[in-house]
Amino acid sequence: MTPHTRIHLIRHGQVVGFDQPRYNGQADVSLTDIGIEQYHRLKERLADIPLSACYTSDLIRCVTGADIICSKRNFEPVHRRELRELNIGIWEGLTWDEITARWPDEWQARLADLVNYRVPNGENLLDVEARVMPVVREIVERHRGQDVLVVGHGGVNRIILLNAIGAPLKGMFNIEQNYGCYNVIDYYADGRQTVKLMNG
Repeated sequence: MTPHTRIHLIRHGQVVGFDQPRYNGQADVSLTDIGIEQYHRLKERLADIPLSACYTSDLIRCVTGADIICSKRNFEPVHRRELRELNIGIWEGLTWDEITARWPDEWQARLADLVNYRVPNGENLLDVEARVMPVVREIVERHRGQDVLVVGHGGVNRIILLNAIGAPLKGMFNIEQNYGCYNVIDYYADGRQTVKLMNG
């Protein structure tokens, strides 16, 4: 059997303001009580998985969950700034309604070219892919044959999953990533990648 690294990839729990679609980006936002509860349920789900390590975005909505899930493990979560959500620039913290009211043309321009369009002072999907995927490859190589937890964000996770199935970035929103969801990806030494579970 070809040895593989299994990445247990989760999205952070529900955050304050979830009831209004918005771009939180790299702003630190708090978890709701439900968000905390989602992490505790994930901790139970992963209890029997022999995790070797945990890597997490350094934003509090991810760090909190990594700490909850790994509280009884014999390792500390590693914070990686590269795993942060898309920097959405001047739109950060604003609701979709606020953005469309103030920047209707720019909103449509982004929808028309999701991969390349960059909000002023922010990133596009290629920028995020360029900082996230080297970290994923590093994790896979460092933990060959092991199970590793990665705590990320909706956008970041979609990019990792699209890469794993060989799909283009323009398919970003063809994949759902609910708050507190669970994905499993196997990375084989021969370069194969298999998504075993998505948005669980």
